[in-house]
Amino acid sequence: MDLKGKVVAVTGGFGTLGTAVVAAARAAGAEVAALDSAVRPGPADAGGGAMYVAEVDLTSFEQAERAFSRVVERFGRLDGLVNVAGTFRWEMIEGTPPDSWDFLYNVNLKTAVTATKAALPYLVKSTGGRIVNIGSAASEKGAAGMGPYAASKAGVARFTESLAEELEERGITVNAVLPATMDTPANRADMPDADFSKWVKPRAVASVIVFLLSAEARAVTGALIPVVGRARGNEVGNGGG
Repeated sequence: MDLKGKVVAVTGGFGTLGTAVVAAARAAGAEVAALDSAVRPGPADAGGGAMYVAEVDLTSFEQAERAFSRVVERFGRLDGLVNVAGTFRWEMIEGTPPDSWDFLYNVNLKTAVTATKAALPYLVKSTGGRIVNIGSAASEKGAAGMGPYAASKAGVARFTESLAEELEERGITVNAVLPATMDTPANRADMPDADFSKWVKPRAVASVIVFLLSAEARAVTGALIPVVGRARGNEVGNGGG
Protein backbone atom coordinates (compact mmCIF):
# COMPACT_ATOMS: atom_id res chain seq x y z
CA MET A 1 0.00 0.00 0.00
CA ASP A 2 1.17 3.52 -0.76
CA LEU A 3 0.73 6.22 1.88
CA LYS A 4 3.33 8.61 0.51
CA GLY A 5 2.41 12.21 1.19
CA LYS A 6 -0.02 11.26 3.95
CA VAL A 7 0.11 12.12 7.65
CA VAL A 8 -1.33 9.58 10.08
CA ALA A 9 -1.90 9.86 13.83
CA VAL A 10 -1.98 6.69 15.94
CA THR A 11 -3.41 6.78 19.47
CA GLY A 12 -1.99 4.21 21.85
CA GLY A 13 1.03 4.50 19.62
CA PHE A 14 3.57 3.31 22.20
CA GLY A 15 1.94 -0.09 22.83
CA THR A 16 2.44 -3.36 20.99
CA LEU A 17 -0.23 -2.89 18.32
CA GLY A 18 0.33 0.86 18.13
CA THR A 19 4.03 0.34 17.50
CA ALA A 20 3.22 -2.16 14.73
CA VAL A 21 0.80 0.30 13.10
CA VAL A 22 3.33 3.14 13.28
CA ALA A 23 5.99 0.93 11.67
CA ALA A 24 3.66 -0.30 8.93
CA ALA A 25 2.41 3.20 8.09
CA ARG A 26 5.94 4.55 7.93
CA ALA A 27 7.00 1.62 5.73
CA ALA A 28 4.15 2.58 3.38
CA GLY A 29 5.54 6.11 3.15
CA ALA A 30 3.43 8.04 5.65
CA GLU A 31 4.59 10.58 8.18
CA VAL A 32 3.31 9.37 11.54
CA ALA A 33 2.54 10.83 14.95
CA ALA A 34 2.28 8.37 17.85
CA LEU A 35 0.09 9.62 20.72
CA ASP A 36 -0.07 7.90 24.08
CA SER A 37 -0.78 8.42 27.77
CA ALA A 38 2.55 6.77 28.59
CA VAL A 39 5.97 8.36 28.97
CA ARG A 40 7.67 9.07 25.65
CA PRO A 41 9.95 6.23 24.47
CA GLY A 42 12.27 8.62 22.62
CA PRO A 43 12.72 12.26 21.57
CA ALA A 44 9.52 14.10 20.62
CA ASP A 45 10.73 14.48 17.05
CA ALA A 46 11.96 11.01 16.15
CA GLY A 47 13.17 12.13 12.72
CA GLY A 48 12.40 10.43 9.44
CA GLY A 49 8.82 11.65 9.44
CA ALA A 50 7.83 10.50 12.93
CA MET A 51 6.97 12.20 16.21
CA TYR A 52 5.91 11.14 19.71
CA VAL A 53 3.25 12.98 21.70
CA ALA A 54 3.45 11.58 25.21
CA GLU A 55 1.44 11.73 28.43
CA VAL A 56 -1.79 12.72 26.70
CA ASP A 57 -5.08 11.90 28.45
CA LEU A 58 -7.30 11.23 25.46
CA THR A 59 -10.40 11.13 27.64
CA SER A 60 -9.88 14.90 27.93
CA PHE A 61 -11.04 16.81 24.86
CA GLU A 62 -8.83 19.76 25.75
CA GLN A 63 -5.71 17.59 25.92
CA ALA A 64 -6.68 15.85 22.68
CA GLU A 65 -7.13 19.21 20.94
CA ARG A 66 -3.69 20.35 22.03
CA ALA A 67 -2.11 17.08 20.94
CA PHE A 68 -3.55 17.19 17.45
CA SER A 69 -2.67 20.85 17.13
CA ARG A 70 0.95 19.86 17.78
CA VAL A 71 0.75 17.13 15.13
CA VAL A 72 -0.55 19.53 12.48
CA GLU A 73 1.95 22.18 13.52
CA ARG A 74 4.73 19.63 12.93
CA PHE A 75 3.48 18.08 9.67
CA GLY A 76 1.14 20.72 8.25
CA ARG A 77 -1.83 18.38 7.78
CA LEU A 78 -3.61 15.25 8.95
CA ASP A 79 -5.00 12.58 6.63
CA GLY A 80 -5.60 9.56 8.83
CA LEU A 81 -6.43 8.64 12.41
CA VAL A 82 -6.02 5.17 13.91
CA ASN A 83 -7.66 4.79 17.32
CA VAL A 84 -5.62 2.00 18.89
CA ALA A 85 -5.72 3.21 22.52
CA GLY A 86 -7.38 0.54 24.62
CA THR A 87 -6.99 -2.10 27.30
CA PHE A 88 -8.49 -5.30 28.67
CA ARG A 89 -9.84 -6.60 31.97
CA TRP A 90 -11.42 -9.97 32.71
CA GLU A 91 -13.76 -10.05 35.67
CA MET A 92 -17.07 -11.55 36.75
CA ILE A 93 -19.89 -9.23 37.82
CA GLU A 94 -20.31 -10.98 41.18
CA GLY A 95 -17.86 -10.10 43.91
CA THR A 96 -16.10 -7.24 42.10
CA PRO A 97 -16.78 -3.50 42.10
CA PRO A 98 -18.38 -2.03 38.97
CA ASP A 99 -15.44 0.30 38.34
CA SER A 100 -14.22 -1.66 35.32
CA TRP A 101 -17.31 -0.67 33.36
CA ASP A 102 -16.39 3.01 33.64
CA PHE A 103 -12.68 2.32 33.18
CA LEU A 104 -13.05 0.24 30.01
CA TYR A 105 -15.68 2.59 28.58
CA ASN A 106 -13.25 5.49 29.04
CA VAL A 107 -10.15 3.76 27.69
CA ASN A 108 -11.69 1.73 24.85
CA LEU A 109 -14.52 3.96 23.63
CA LYS A 110 -14.25 7.50 24.98
CA THR A 111 -10.65 7.88 23.80
CA ALA A 112 -11.76 7.00 20.26
CA VAL A 113 -14.64 9.47 20.38
CA THR A 114 -12.54 12.27 21.87
CA ALA A 115 -9.57 11.76 19.55
CA THR A 116 -11.88 11.68 16.55
CA LYS A 117 -13.64 14.87 17.56
CA ALA A 118 -10.31 16.63 18.07
CA ALA A 119 -8.85 15.37 14.78
CA LEU A 120 -11.94 15.95 12.63
CA PRO A 121 -11.34 19.64 11.78
CA TYR A 122 -8.05 18.60 10.18
CA LEU A 123 -9.30 15.40 8.55
CA VAL A 124 -12.08 17.21 6.68
CA LYS A 125 -9.42 19.31 4.96
CA SER A 126 -7.75 16.20 3.58
CA THR A 127 -8.61 14.74 0.22
CA GLY A 128 -9.63 11.27 1.33
CA GLY A 129 -9.53 11.36 5.13
CA ARG A 130 -9.42 8.02 6.92
CA ILE A 131 -10.45 6.88 10.41
CA VAL A 132 -9.74 3.33 11.58
CA ASN A 133 -10.93 2.14 14.98
CA ILE A 134 -9.84 -0.96 16.88
CA GLY A 135 -12.76 -3.08 18.01
CA SER A 136 -12.59 -6.70 19.03
CA ALA A 137 -13.90 -10.08 17.96
CA ALA A 138 -15.08 -10.34 21.58
CA SER A 139 -17.70 -7.65 20.92
CA GLU A 140 -19.71 -9.98 18.70
CA LYS A 141 -20.81 -12.26 21.55
CA GLY A 142 -20.47 -11.80 25.28
CA ALA A 143 -18.94 -14.46 27.52
CA ALA A 144 -18.32 -14.99 31.23
CA GLY A 145 -15.88 -12.43 32.57
CA MET A 146 -15.97 -10.42 29.33
CA GLY A 147 -18.97 -8.19 30.05
CA PRO A 148 -17.35 -4.76 30.49
CA TYR A 149 -14.72 -5.36 27.80
CA ALA A 150 -17.17 -6.72 25.22
CA ALA A 151 -19.64 -3.94 25.93
CA SER A 152 -17.02 -1.22 25.48
CA LYS A 153 -15.81 -2.75 22.21
CA ALA A 154 -19.41 -3.16 21.00
CA GLY A 155 -19.65 0.58 21.58
CA VAL A 156 -16.66 1.07 19.28
CA ALA A 157 -18.46 -0.92 16.57
CA ARG A 158 -21.65 1.14 16.81
CA PHE A 159 -19.61 4.37 16.93
CA THR A 160 -17.81 3.30 13.75
CA GLU A 161 -21.03 2.60 11.89
CA SER A 162 -22.68 5.83 13.01
CA LEU A 163 -19.67 7.99 12.20
CA ALA A 164 -19.31 6.40 8.77
CA GLU A 165 -22.80 7.62 7.89
CA GLU A 166 -22.16 11.05 9.39
CA LEU A 167 -19.04 11.57 7.28
CA GLU A 168 -19.86 9.73 4.04
CA GLU A 169 -20.68 12.96 2.18
CA ARG A 170 -17.42 14.58 3.30
CA GLY A 171 -15.09 12.05 1.71
CA ILE A 172 -13.93 10.49 4.99
CA THR A 173 -14.12 6.73 5.41
CA VAL A 174 -14.60 5.19 8.86
CA ASN A 175 -13.93 1.51 9.50
CA ALA A 176 -12.97 -0.81 12.33
CA VAL A 177 -10.88 -3.94 12.58
CA LEU A 178 -11.95 -6.64 15.04
CA PRO A 179 -8.90 -8.64 16.13
CA ALA A 180 -9.08 -11.90 18.02
CA THR A 181 -6.40 -12.60 20.62
CA MET A 182 -3.16 -11.04 19.48
CA ASP A 183 0.30 -12.41 20.10
CA THR A 184 1.59 -9.82 22.54
CA PRO A 185 3.91 -10.13 25.55
CA ALA A 186 1.04 -9.19 27.88
CA ASN A 187 -1.27 -11.86 26.47
CA ARG A 188 1.46 -14.51 26.64
CA ALA A 189 2.05 -13.63 30.28
CA ASP A 190 -1.66 -13.81 31.07
CA MET A 191 -2.24 -17.08 29.18
CA PRO A 192 1.06 -19.00 29.31
CA ASP A 193 -0.53 -22.36 28.42
CA ALA A 194 -2.26 -21.13 25.25
CA ASP A 195 -1.26 -22.12 21.72
CA PHE A 196 0.44 -18.89 20.64
CA SER A 197 0.68 -20.11 17.04
CA LYS A 198 -3.07 -19.56 16.66
CA TRP A 199 -2.95 -15.96 17.78
CA VAL A 200 -3.02 -13.03 15.38
CA LYS A 201 0.29 -11.23 14.94
CA PRO A 202 0.13 -7.45 15.50
CA ARG A 203 1.81 -6.88 12.14
CA ALA A 204 -1.05 -8.74 10.41
CA VAL A 205 -3.57 -6.42 12.04
CA ALA A 206 -1.40 -3.45 11.11
CA SER A 207 -1.38 -4.54 7.46
CA VAL A 208 -5.19 -4.46 7.34
CA ILE A 209 -5.17 -1.03 8.97
CA VAL A 210 -2.70 0.33 6.40
CA PHE A 211 -4.95 -0.96 3.62
CA LEU A 212 -7.91 0.89 5.15
CA LEU A 213 -5.80 4.07 5.29
CA SER A 214 -4.88 3.78 1.62
CA ALA A 215 -6.54 5.05 -1.55
CA GLU A 216 -7.31 1.44 -2.51
CA ALA A 217 -9.87 1.35 0.33
CA ARG A 218 -11.75 4.46 -0.81
CA ALA A 219 -14.94 2.44 -1.40
CA VAL A 220 -14.90 0.81 2.05
CA THR A 221 -16.67 2.60 4.89
CA GLY A 222 -18.73 1.52 7.88
CA ALA A 223 -17.10 -1.92 7.76
CA LEU A 224 -16.29 -4.06 10.80
CA ILE A 225 -13.53 -6.35 9.60
CA PRO A 226 -12.64 -9.48 11.63
CA VAL A 227 -8.90 -10.19 11.78
CA VAL A 228 -8.90 -13.49 13.63
CA GLY A 229 -6.45 -15.87 11.95
CA ARG A 230 -7.00 -19.23 13.65
CA ALA A 231 -8.10 -17.67 16.95
CA ARG A 232 -11.88 -17.70 17.13
CA GLY A 233 -14.54 -17.32 19.79
CA ASN A 234 -14.66 -14.79 22.59
CA GLU A 235 -11.17 -13.44 22.44
CA VAL A 236 -9.05 -10.63 23.82
CA GLY A 237 -8.68 -7.67 21.47
CA ASN A 238 -5.90 -5.16 21.30
CA GLY A 239 -4.74 -5.91 24.84
CA GLY A 240 -3.78 -2.35 25.59
CA GLY A 241 -2.79 0.74 23.72
